[in-house]
Amino acid sequence: MDLIYDVAVIGAGVTGSFIARELSKYELDICVLEKEEDVGLGASSANSGIVHAGFDAEPGSLKARLNVCGNEMMEQIAKELEVPFIRNGSLVIAFSEEDMDKIKELYQRGLANGVEDMQIVDSLRLREVEPNITENAVGALYASTAGIICPYELTLSAMENAVANGAVLMCGCEVRGITKENAGFRIFTTRGEIEARHIVNAAGVYSDSVSSMVGETDFSITPRKGEYLLMDKTQGKTVNSVIFQVPSKMGKGILVSPTVDGNLLIGPSATDIEDRSDDSTSRGGLNQVIQGALKSVPSINTREVITSFAGIRATPSTGDFIIEEHSRVKGFINVAGIESPGLTSAPAIAVMVTGILGKCGLKLEVKSSFNPHRSHIKRFSELNESEKMQAIKANPGYGHVVCRCEKVTEGEIIDAIRRPTGARSLDGVKRRTRAGMGRCQGGFCTPRIAELLSRELGIPMEEVTKMGGNSRILIGRTK
Repeated sequence: MDLIYDVAVIGAGVTGSFIARELSKYELDICVLEKEEDVGLGASSANSGIVHAGFDAEPGSLKARLNVCGNEMMEQIAKELEVPFIRNGSLVIAFSEEDMDKIKELYQRGLANGVEDMQIVDSLRLREVEPNITENAVGALYASTAGIICPYELTLSAMENAVANGAVLMCGCEVRGITKENAGFRIFTTRGEIEARHIVNAAGVYSDSVSSMVGETDFSITPRKGEYLLMDKTQGKTVNSVIFQVPSKMGKGILVSPTVDGNLLIGPSATDIEDRSDDSTSRGGLNQVIQGALKSVPSINTREVITSFAGIRATPSTGDFIIEEHSRVKGFINVAGIESPGLTSAPAIAVMVTGILGKCGLKLEVKSSFNPHRSHIKRFSELNESEKMQAIKANPGYGHVVCRCEKVTEGEIIDAIRRPTGARSLDGVKRRTRAGMGRCQGGFCTPRIAELLSRELGIPMEEVTKMGGNSRILIGRTK
């Protein structure tokens, strides 16, 4: 262990990825330790992908400040990382006069938080904006600054940019223990020992466990499961905006939203659980999602569901984001309880954490070679005919369509595998290219993608996994 890292970030979700990207702007040695086989496999890949306006959080809280700041940053970041981002606005629907009182409270809270361009609309105006909204809606709060983004592409692109600027990503690297030493910390992982002068704990639902490795922790995390249903693109234009219901103590309720890729997303449910790895879905949870969505938009065709999934939110005992140096361990920064609006807040959280590290003695010398730009994987389906011909001429792989539902080509899949933080599994390819995300959910393209992974990674087909670990899909050859 000759190298002592200046900062070790534990966790490669959206928060950890943006922290790594922000730190890569400086002359620092940074490593990111992720226990899973890829980036963003926790809540960062299983959430609604909403860029919240910021009216929901309690004024004066970290959630309120960082949400509004992150929302303001998102447009520029999306351009730099070439991630699709649409400001389509959000509506919080009221079904009664009592709900309208809560809408007015949210409006005042938004003003206190510094949210711009909000208005309370009546039922007539609401139906002009959203013709398919329920007739039972009596009004709504409209916030034009809300938007939609692809959560896993945002996370992957931030980490890819961090690695391109010198950060070291170690996947399959689970932290098992930490000791405080004179030079900083010794971290014991499944890939050996690592030394770092500072640690940033961005371990999501496991952040309280990681914090306890350096002493008693001042907070606890409750895993809260949220189940979602994704609809086919035939349903993508059912609504124009992000449709919320009046929030409760369990969250923002069942939402109905278009996605940046043209699908329709409904969810999540909200159930506190004990098993932090339980991302299964249930009939009861999904029925709750369907009934909640139909309450807002009755015309949704629930027969057009193409997949379901669940994410686990890290709900903190404090009720707010926890972003601070450990009260008893210098140089150990907790970034915990980053539940909604964590995705929106991530870029702003990264700036805040970097400032805390600076106050801890980390020398922040700006790196002149830092490049904020990342080029996205070329999507063949979005090119015009001339561009398609040029792409095929430059790389014949773009002439071979592998995923027919999403029109993803061999060229795109190979690019996804060969990138700095490239795909290593079928799900890794899916998140980067959408191959397997269409109506048939990989029914036709999976064998061909497995062949490409086998060839590009230099491994037998039998070792190709769905999502890393022991998730192999083949046991042998028949001929």
